[in-house]
Amino acid sequence: MKTKTLALILFLIYSNTIMSKDLEKATLGGGCFWCTEAVYLELKGVVDVKPGYSDGYVENPDYKAVCTGTTGHAEVVQITFDPEVVSFSQILEVFFMTHDPTTLNRQGNDVGTQYRSAIFYHSEKQKEVAENVIRLFGEEKVYDDPIVTEVTAFDKFYVAEDYHINYFARNKSQGYCQFVVAPKVEKFRKIFKDQLKD
Repeated sequence: MKTKTLALILFLIYSNTIMSKDLEKATLGGGCFWCTEAVYLELKGVVDVKPGYSDGYVENPDYKAVCTGTTGHAEVVQITFDPEVVSFSQILEVFFMTHDPTTLNRQGNDVGTQYRSAIFYHSEKQKEVAENVIRLFGEEKVYDDPIVTEVTAFDKFYVAEDYHINYFARNKSQGYCQFVVAPKVEKFRKIFKDQLKD
């Protein structure tokens, strides 16, 4: 009986430690959310990644409507992360190295405002970090062309339909996944091999 009680107490303490951990959120638009979701699911310190829609003016948008470019939304991922393991600046480094932030409203063949490069900051600190990272990338001339990533205050996030969640892992043989998502994931694994989840 005492052993069971002790085990229960330890479980409750452990659960409280997990629940009270100071996790943060990042909301990023880097083209098709299948790509960005697949990348961040493998980054150490990331607890959860949800594909969805942000920064539009229509309530409860769906994928079909967002794809028309008439709702104002960007395809985004909302990342929940442990800042003790991975910093927001590291999250942004991955962001800038795994999509093209110099093409306005476009990533490869995906064209439209829904594919814009965007950082939706959740705090003034995130805004400051985002602006500094963009400035540093510009000073270092990482890209030949100027960065056009927008830095905007986070407003709302709508989770995408269930079939978009963990899309790459469930559809690896699909053409878009093979020719667009897979190369981005491989690039991420190569550049950030020390930051991959075990």
